[in-house]
Amino acid sequence: MIHRVVGKQQNSKMCFLCGLKNPFGLKGEFFELDNNELICIFKPSAEHQSYPGVLHGGITTAVLDETIGRAIMINSKEEIWGVTIEFKTRFKKQIPLDEELRVIGRITSRTNRTFEGTGELLLPNGEVAASGFGKYLRMPLNKIADFNPDEQEWKVVKSAKDPEAIDLY
Repeated sequence: MIHRVVGKQQNSKMCFLCGLKNPFGLKGEFFELDNNELICIFKPSAEHQSYPGVLHGGITTAVLDETIGRAIMINSKEEIWGVTIEFKTRFKKQIPLDEELRVIGRITSRTNRTFEGTGELLLPNGEVAASGFGKYLRMPLNKIADFNPDEQEWKVVKSAKDPEAIDLY
């Protein structure tokens, strides 16, 4: 199923998942879709492996956690972030390196203090390789970390290769 991209979320300088200047990072890009889901597109390399040619399970969990946790920012007028309280990953298939992968995240419930979400890591053929469930505490960024957006280069970085629509199979 094809969904229209309605927004792109910020990247930073050194975050392992979205940091554009982190030499060992995934350099993931996060796109908001018209169905209120968030998709992360990234391409893991040899630095991210466990067994030869296979993405490390901890990195798989980190990408699922980040994508689901960031989904709370879709349509939000305030800078609300999620601090992970609980996370569960289910692994179904080996995840290859050196191929573009997609992670989908969505919010399934929310209260004033917490939210929950689910997500899936898709292989290039659309099969689900891993799924995740997370529960998060809603917090403003200034309560989580000493974060200077300018210093961290926290901004939307547009690219000519940014998709206008994404096929979720």
